[in-house]
Amino acid sequence: MKTKKPVAKKKYFTVAEANLALPLARAIVKDIAALAHDLRERHERLSRLKPNGRVKLAPEYQEELQQVTAEFDRDQERMREYIKELTELGIELKDFDTGLVDFPSRLEDRDVYLCWRLGEAEVSHWHETDAGFAGRREITPEFDDRPRAESQSLNN
Repeated sequence: MKTKKPVAKKKYFTVAEANLALPLARAIVKDIAALAHDLRERHERLSRLKPNGRVKLAPEYQEELQQVTAEFDRDQERMREYIKELTELGIELKDFDTGLVDFPSRLEDRDVYLCWRLGEAEVSHWHETDAGFAGRREITPEFDDRPRAESQSLNN
């Protein structure tokens, strides 16, 4: 008999909750940005090493290609794990390179995102769900930090 996996409720963050989650999020996002840079460089190296249909690699280069490919595959798995960590926290990764993330939130009975980018001291911007980074606005007092009934942990 199959049992249904419980559906996780979407986590909504207040500004205070997002800032409390920021130290862990910052560490994960820093790892993601560094790994994204490494993966891009390794992908370019692999592209140069891989033979085209007309050229056959010498055995020592084939071994290097296999080694670099294996490292690339391992690092892609690490990247998936980092993204999974953020997702389990309720945080959405938007840009690997700049370390841009969104924290789902609520404002006046609608979903919005609290927005943070690697290098920023705190979560101090927000945007509509369809606006993206270009629509970022500074957080003002309308984002109070009273506990919200909608704010549910993914583990509840």
